[in-house]
Amino acid sequence: MAEAPSFSLDLPDPESDSISSMEFLARIEEAWAICDRFDLQTEIWRGRILRSVRDRERRGGDTRGGGFLQWLREQEISKTRAYALIQLAESADHMLGEGVLEETSVNNFSKRAFMETAQSDPEVQLMIGEAANDGQQITRKQVRQLTDEFTAATSPLLPEEIRERTANNLLPPKAVAPLVKELAKLPDDQQEDLRKVLREEPELERVKDVTSTARWLSKASEAGLAVRAFQQGELDLDKAMQEALRLDALGLLSDAVGQAQALESAVLKLHTSWRRLNGLQERLWVESGSSTPHLRELLTALQTLSGNTMRVSLGELAGGKRVRLQLVEESPDQLEAPAIAVLAQAG
Repeated sequence: MAEAPSFSLDLPDPESDSISSMEFLARIEEAWAICDRFDLQTEIWRGRILRSVRDRERRGGDTRGGGFLQWLREQEISKTRAYALIQLAESADHMLGEGVLEETSVNNFSKRAFMETAQSDPEVQLMIGEAANDGQQITRKQVRQLTDEFTAATSPLLPEEIRERTANNLLPPKAVAPLVKELAKLPDDQQEDLRKVLREEPELERVKDVTSTARWLSKASEAGLAVRAFQQGELDLDKAMQEALRLDALGLLSDAVGQAQALESAVLKLHTSWRRLNGLQERLWVESGSSTPHLRELLTALQTLSGNTMRVSLGELAGGKRVRLQLVEESPDQLEAPAIAVLAQAG
């Protein structure tokens, strides 16, 4: 095996009084940047190594990747990390192969800046590549700023008025880019409604308001699709959101729908745990007897959780109150609105 290359850095002495704090930090940051770039190079090569192993296994007829996954397990590398490294290597090879970057220019990137560049639009990659090829040090902040500027100036999701004002530096790209991201999540009709608002008032505050509205719309719509309570009857979620928007209560609706989704998820988990506990408690009861009085006492205590009526203490912070929940399993054709408004009672 070839001798491993040596790697060392000249770090300033933290005990030395001969260098100022400013000089000390500058040298530390320089050393850190070197490590960051060294990390990037090794990550790219790790990705190339992993890709070679994967392709070799495929060449041997392993189309399902079993051999590659076995190799990953032996190296204690997760599948997610492996494919992230392969993607990084492929991005690097693409930018180098297309002439976007020169081989030595990779050293001008921090690790996170390079990964951010690899995920950006080709036009952004080209601009970043030109700067790196000219010897500029590329940071993640620079990549994000340029990406925001490009998105704000070119996205077809934005009305022309917003793109023009951004190009003329009347709107900050940092504020416009999130708007594009949120608009992309919405259906065409909702996008057009929000673009109309922006055309009428292409100001910064309106951009922020529309961004928030788009975010609430997408969150409410996404959560609403998962809420099973909304799947009964002929409920029209889109019209409900439009009405909430007219009342300037879309944020409240979004939060309510999100809480409903979380509550249903919690109930499903509760039901699963309740059934499992009930089965385990019954099996232990059968196994125990008069010779295991302490075990029987414990199982008796568990009946407050495993029975059809659960009683759970809310603790001292709630004044010692308890919640009583009645769990009743019903067939699908019996799932109607309960006769009483609340099934959980505090006692």
